[in-house]
Amino acid sequence: MSAADTAPDPAPDPRADLGGLRPAIVTPPPGPRSRELSRRIAAAEAPGFNTLAGEAPSLFWQEAAGANVVDVDGNRFVDLAAGFGVAAVGHRHPRVVAAIGEQAARLVHGLADVHPHPLRVALAERLVDLVPVAAGAAGARVHFGISGAEAVEIAVKTALLATGRTAVVAFDPAYHGLTAGALALSSRAAFRRPFAAHLHPHVVRLPYGGDPAAVAARLATGDVAAVVVEPIVGREGVLLPPAGWLPALAAACREHGALLVADEVFTGFGRTGRWFAVEHEGVAPDLVVVGKALGGGLPIAAVVGAAETMDAWRVDGEALHTATFVANPVACAAALAVLDVLAEGDLPARAAALEPGLAHRLAAWPGRFGAVRAVRGRGLLWGAELDNAGSASRLVAGALARGVLLLAGGAEGRVAQIVPPLTVDERQLAAALDVLETVLAAP
Repeated sequence: MSAADTAPDPAPDPRADLGGLRPAIVTPPPGPRSRELSRRIAAAEAPGFNTLAGEAPSLFWQEAAGANVVDVDGNRFVDLAAGFGVAAVGHRHPRVVAAIGEQAARLVHGLADVHPHPLRVALAERLVDLVPVAAGAAGARVHFGISGAEAVEIAVKTALLATGRTAVVAFDPAYHGLTAGALALSSRAAFRRPFAAHLHPHVVRLPYGGDPAAVAARLATGDVAAVVVEPIVGREGVLLPPAGWLPALAAACREHGALLVADEVFTGFGRTGRWFAVEHEGVAPDLVVVGKALGGGLPIAAVVGAAETMDAWRVDGEALHTATFVANPVACAAALAVLDVLAEGDLPARAAALEPGLAHRLAAWPGRFGAVRAVRGRGLLWGAELDNAGSASRLVAGALARGVLLLAGGAEGRVAQIVPPLTVDERQLAAALDVLETVLAAP
């Protein structure tokens, strides 16, 4: 008997019980309301945001709480994508919602880089204390952004300013975002090809987890400003580097004067069982990029680095990189609440505690299910690599039909990503895995 067999039965109307531990499907998804909204959005919105569904109707969310999502047709799903990793503390956490409401009643918008607000100070101070960077004698500083992709670009700009160099080392595979600067670092050809003529021409791409000596040899030329790396590759396949690889990169960067930039947008804030994935190998990067989970559902991101490095931004006159909505007061309030929830609940430790059981269960999949080639992960970030994209698509569709939200990543779209909220109930997670195993076992 699985843990899910002992879970309470769902309420008859899932719309009235977002706290149910099992999925509850009342009409095959996408239901009639989702189909109607799909027709309307296709007529009103430029194509590109719903490419996973293609011409098929999309599922429209109505509300969410914890690890549950309810669609516009009243179906309840367990979210194994955590809203692209954003919902680390769960969807609509009461502390986050309360902080948003309190701040919105006081100040919704400030004047960005001209007239700041108190919560911006508080959040900057929290991040400086929390994020593991190689800070110098003057400590660390924060540069805020709005999205993870923008923060990656801020990190690269920081390195260019601080070193006076031009080249950037990135890896294959890697995903750092789709804005022009971040896209130059992302590896997937399908994303890059239409815009290749306008991307940064000085990006050097090396194999992820490859020979550190090759990285050191490239850095020895003296023109590399930064090495940008995901401590664990996320969207592009959930890949863990070999033991010792990240420390070797850090050592090579120190030797040759390049800055090590850790993109922790996906892995940060407890996802891998530590506050930040670089902590598993004791690495303190020069710059750390954070986002996604930080805002609890609102857009905010940041780069943290040594004060001496961040001082490269000091100029007379206009700021070199800012935006109208940077460090928005409501987003800062949400972020501070998220950090409180993570710390008070010790959610990074909870992810670490759930890892052995999840790893044990998933380890059996390659032997049990012919379509599964490998599983890998850490904490509550796992990927199941299937034999081809068709198998992954069938798993995603089959899970959706049974009330589990799942995404497939990797360059070929064949790595099913299991990324639940860090607050997920163990019985709820077991029930969702039961669903995935049912789909995998089907002929």
